[in-house]
Amino acid sequence: MADLWAAYVNDRSKELSDLSRLKNAWKALGPFFGERLGSTIDHDLCREYAKQRKRLGRANSTIRIELEYLRACLNLRYGRGNTHVWTPPSSKPRSRYLTKDELERLLEHVKTPHIRLFIILAVTTGARMKSILALKWEQVDLKHRTINYAPAGRHQTNKRETEVPMNMRNFLALEEAARGALTDYVIEWDGKPVKSVKKAIRTAAQKAGVPCSPHVFRHTAGVWMAQADVPMQKIAQFLGHTSTRVTEKTYARYSPSFMKDAAAALDW
Repeated sequence: MADLWAAYVNDRSKELSDLSRLKNAWKALGPFFGERLGSTIDHDLCREYAKQRKRLGRANSTIRIELEYLRACLNLRYGRGNTHVWTPPSSKPRSRYLTKDELERLLEHVKTPHIRLFIILAVTTGARMKSILALKWEQVDLKHRTINYAPAGRHQTNKRETEVPMNMRNFLALEEAARGALTDYVIEWDGKPVKSVKKAIRTAAQKAGVPCSPHVFRHTAGVWMAQADVPMQKIAQFLGHTSTRVTEKTYARYSPSFMKDAAAALDW
C-alpha cells in the first residue's frame, strides 16, 4: 500500500497544488495499511482500522474521509468496482449555526480587519475557509458584483467551488478592503497572505460567548438561505454541492415550506 499510495499522490499532484490533505490522511492510514498488499484490503480490515481510530477519539466523519482516500488510491490501481473498502456511516448533519444576533455579537469582539472581512465573506458567500484564504483580487469583480471562487484553470475537486453574486454587506466590505490592499490576496495581514484564521476566530468566539468555527459560518449561510425559503437547488448551486441530495439532507429541515405541499395533499 505504501507503494500504491506514492503512485496515487504522484497522480493527484498533476491536478492539485495542495497535497496537505493527502499527507495528513497517510499519517493515519500508513501505520495500519502501509505494509499490506493492496489486494488484501477488505471490509474487515477497514472495520478494524476504524475501531483503532475511534479508540483514539477520532470522529466517524474523519475516519470516513481517510478510508475514502484509501478507496481512491486502490481505484487508481485496480479500477472502480474492483476494490473492497468499507467506510463508516456519515455523521449526523451539523446543527450548530449562528443567529444574526450571535453574528453581530461575535463581530463586536473582532478587532482585526482581515478577520472581520473573512467572517463577512464566510457568511455571505458560504465559501470554505481554504477558498476564502486563497481568494485573489483578480477573482473579485466589484463592477459586476461577483466573486469567483473557481477561476479558469483551477482543478475542481469534490469540494466544488462556485461563482456567487455579492450582496450589499460583502460589497461594501470588499470595496473598503480593496482601497488598502497591499497584496494580491483579499485576506491579508502585515502585507502577507493568511494561512489560517482558526485561532483568531476561536479567541473571538470565547470572548463573545458564541461557540463557532470557520465551518459554522458556511453552515450558517445554508441555514439562513433555507429559512428564507430559497429553493434547495439554488442553495446547492450557491454552496457548490454536487447534488441537491446533500443540500436537502442538511438544510431542508430549516425551510418553512419544504414538503408542506406534500403534507397538504394528504389532508381532507
